[in-house]
Amino acid sequence: MSKGDTVKVLDFWASPFCARVKIALEEKGVSHVDSEEDLFGGKSELLLKSNPIHQRVPVLLHNHKPVAESAIIVSYIDEVWPSNSLLPTCAYDRAQARFWADYIDKKVFDTGRNIWGSNGEEREVATRDFIEVLKHLEEALGEKKYFGGDSFGYVDIIAIGHSAWFLAYERLGGFKVENHSPKISAWIKRCLQRQSVAKVLPDPEKVYQFILHFRKMEGLD
Repeated sequence: MSKGDTVKVLDFWASPFCARVKIALEEKGVSHVDSEEDLFGGKSELLLKSNPIHQRVPVLLHNHKPVAESAIIVSYIDEVWPSNSLLPTCAYDRAQARFWADYIDKKVFDTGRNIWGSNGEEREVATRDFIEVLKHLEEALGEKKYFGGDSFGYVDIIAIGHSAWFLAYERLGGFKVENHSPKISAWIKRCLQRQSVAKVLPDPEKVYQFILHFRKMEGLD
């Protein structure tokens, strides 16, 4: 990190998207300040100014210049601080990593939200859909330690933040990740042994209580 560099993350404690940015910075050994946003009571002027299009977290402020959208931020971090590369060196492997990152972004959070954001038959359908997504990820992981092979990297960082929400999906959906995707379950435990992950991920029980509160606010309970 260059002398005089300032790095700030506009953050929300429960966000899996913010988690990936903080994990990437931790993996690179980049010191940073996390600035918690009140997403429900009123977003800060800094957030609205830094991400005027989407007005959402995370935003990385590197020397006061904003970078938005979490997967883009992780790629940016990898380019700016190139030691301990997160993406594979081979172009084909990089393309595969980006494919799975794109799949995770399109499927995991929204399918999970369909579980906690619904009731009855709708929730049962959402739970089946979520298990299907997990099975695809299990297939992609295969017998490897991490998605990229032996070393923790880009796809792991993109995916692992979501795991803090899995307890809520399990309790509301009436299933266990371990029963359907034992390799994903083992991968989560492996990732949590890394200091960068353990330091950043919120307590799943706290996330579950947050979701229950949100369901009440939405009139679902």
